[in-house]
Amino acid sequence: METYGIEKLGIHGAKAVYRNLTPAELTEAAVRRQEGFLSSSGALVVYTGKYTGRSPKDKFIVDTPGVHNDIYWNDTNRAIRREYFDKIKEKAIAYLQNREIFIFDGYAGADPKYRKKFRVINEMASQNLFIHQLLLRPTEEELKDFGAADFTMIVAPGFKCDPRLDGVHSEAAIMIDFEARMIVIVGTQYSGEIKKSVFSTMNYVMPKEYNVLPMHCSANMDPKTGDTAVFFGLSGTGKTTLSADPTRLLIGDDEHGWSKDGIFNFEGGCYAKCIRLDKEDEPDIYNAIKFGCLVENVALDPMTREFDFDDASLTENTRAGYPVEYIPNAAVPGIGGIPKVVIFLTADAYGVLPPISRLTPNAAMYHFVTGFTAKVAGTERGIKEPQPTFSTLFGEPFMPMDPLYYADMLGERIEQYHTRVYLINTGWTGGPYGVGKRVDLHSTRTMVTAALTGEIEKAEFEFDEIFRVDVPKALEGVDPKILRPRCNWEDRQAYYDMANKVAKMFRMNFTRKYPHMPKNIVNAGPKPNVEEED
Repeated sequence: METYGIEKLGIHGAKAVYRNLTPAELTEAAVRRQEGFLSSSGALVVYTGKYTGRSPKDKFIVDTPGVHNDIYWNDTNRAIRREYFDKIKEKAIAYLQNREIFIFDGYAGADPKYRKKFRVINEMASQNLFIHQLLLRPTEEELKDFGAADFTMIVAPGFKCDPRLDGVHSEAAIMIDFEARMIVIVGTQYSGEIKKSVFSTMNYVMPKEYNVLPMHCSANMDPKTGDTAVFFGLSGTGKTTLSADPTRLLIGDDEHGWSKDGIFNFEGGCYAKCIRLDKEDEPDIYNAIKFGCLVENVALDPMTREFDFDDASLTENTRAGYPVEYIPNAAVPGIGGIPKVVIFLTADAYGVLPPISRLTPNAAMYHFVTGFTAKVAGTERGIKEPQPTFSTLFGEPFMPMDPLYYADMLGERIEQYHTRVYLINTGWTGGPYGVGKRVDLHSTRTMVTAALTGEIEKAEFEFDEIFRVDVPKALEGVDPKILRPRCNWEDRQAYYDMANKVAKMFRMNFTRKYPHMPKNIVNAGPKPNVEEED
């Protein structure tokens, strides 16, 4: 039996070892092993049990002398000692003895000049299908010459840690050892941990080795001109929806690098949220959920095997992983030019941020570091009114180094290439959640198009004294009242009270989390205590 060199890790006596099986073979193996079952569309459906999302308290970076000063240690970047990492790794390897082993050897990085080779060793065929579809798949010739991987990942959800003995928080652990170039994931079946561990690794390696800015963003480009745009945004802001524009080529929906040559997708697939997925609003994603796709935690009718995308009984975080080629207008390979436009997306549930505004380079760095959106009442127990969410760099859990390091890289690129930057609010207008209404998708798409084409620059702008951004007074196809939120509130003083409240939230968050940020960035942020204009 071919073992593909896994003995070097200490994995002996495997029942069988499979390397780079096809999606059909992996789907068949997963069904045979009762890991999941097929939907009417042919997609493989799995339920991930206790863990239906990422487990941030269980994520660790091995603290070694060679990387200690590189890491921005905090509640997100948690340290673990090498001896605990090695102990859990050895236990996971022992657990894998005498089991079927599924290996995927593939790439992260669509641009060959900057790509890294990953070997992912899975206990589960379904998770091997997931990473096969999410990373870049080598050709037969590339696989023959693959050689040693740059990073090796062991994924064994069936192995449970003992926190009393293993120095971790729970039965699950997601650990990265940058010096040993090894990743270990145990105790959780949620496949997003695999994807985000690759992303976290690239976010450390790309800047240090290649001066490439890693970005948690989607990206697309004009098929005729090649003009490229990137979209940053937290969950629920519309990042995937707005970048999947039928008039443009989709480069990727989540993870990219910005090099001196342009941008490139880290991945070869998409991991789309499915909750309340509608065929009319998002046909590309809906139609991508077919044979070869892995679907997590979506309710399925046991008789018809049809999906109920509105059912959130298991989790709001229902997901589908599929290759980017399943999107009709995908750019393959996922490479674009230097971004002409950067868009930061937020869903302001307080109803005070303009639906579109232009940012200076300093303001762009401020909002990049801040990563603001808001949760609405009802999404979590105990939330009675909108709650602010600030995620550094629009991807705080995956950025291991100092935020200023990444922000400086973005600022340098914006200045060097004269990239235009806009902040787009896909949230509420006319009042906060429960009073106002959400900005309609048609208006948002119209504003995004104006930003991408440069049409917005023909407009007259006014300076918003509270949020310190430039706001267009008029755009064709958009209600002027929406563009200026204070004009869309019935009670003008209530608008100013709420706007100043939100500006204070920005200021307090920035002061607490980034005391070392330079004044040029600090002063570009919102300024509270502005009174109503005469």
